[in-house]
Amino acid sequence: MAEFLQQVLNGVSLGSIYALIALGYTMVYGIIQLINFAHGEILMVGTYIGFFSITVLGLDLFSSLILSMAGAAVLGMLIERIAYKPLRNSTRLAALITAIGMSLFLQNTGLLVLGAEYRSFPQVIPNIQYRFFNGQVVITSRQILIFAVTVVMMVMLQYIVKRTKMGKAMRAVSLDKDAARLMGINVDTTISFTFALGSALAAVAGILLGIYYNTIHPLMGLVPGLKAFVAAVLGGIGVIPGAMAGGFLLGIIEALVSGYWSSMFRDAVAYGILILILLVKPSGLLGKDAGEKV
Repeated sequence: MAEFLQQVLNGVSLGSIYALIALGYTMVYGIIQLINFAHGEILMVGTYIGFFSITVLGLDLFSSLILSMAGAAVLGMLIERIAYKPLRNSTRLAALITAIGMSLFLQNTGLLVLGAEYRSFPQVIPNIQYRFFNGQVVITSRQILIFAVTVVMMVMLQYIVKRTKMGKAMRAVSLDKDAARLMGINVDTTISFTFALGSALAAVAGILLGIYYNTIHPLMGLVPGLKAFVAAVLGGIGVIPGAMAGGFLLGIIEALVSGYWSSMFRDAVAYGILILILLVKPSGLLGKDAGEKV
């Protein structure tokens, strides 16, 4: 029982990060039906902004998060305006190929500018261990930080989507762009805001990844980006609560596989889940064949 609880706690920490990344995927898909494969590279850029904010500018964690979110949001909007907006009336395949191309462009630009070496992410908080059940279950201060930051970000996102004017515009555009335009909603601004919001969440997830794994490198966004895509599909891509649930569920499954089987198989299991969910329930666990997407 203690071993199971330990793996669940580990899975919740990792799943928190997956959920934050998956939210960006699902919001963009919900509003323009695009799988933004450059999302993982936006995460990478946000992480490096946070890294240099701490090591060069000497900022604290909170200030670094704000600066990283702002930088990633601007990058997300630029990508949308330069790469995706001209293809808005093209086929989905053209937009998908462009997204893959943008991902490769950012990866190679990162390698060119930042170098291929791994860097140690600064330890912004002490790694204190809290033990329960006679010391058999351990939770660290970093795991608590990751979970707390994730919950705060999710609550803020829910408030923006459900309670603000821009959130209402996002939901309207996701349902019917033409009708939203007729109602006076600026569709272009709404789509740009969605990219900015998702990119800002990716930057937070990147910094949490740096804290979790202690290392960063220019290709760090590739695997977490794919895992978050799996999480979004698992929960129901285009559905915000589905992305949250899918992220946590995937993290817990990976932790259980690593704990009871082998960490070598956790990636295989994650991608196996993607294949299984596409075969059995393509709309995801919380998705519907037709309905509200954002």
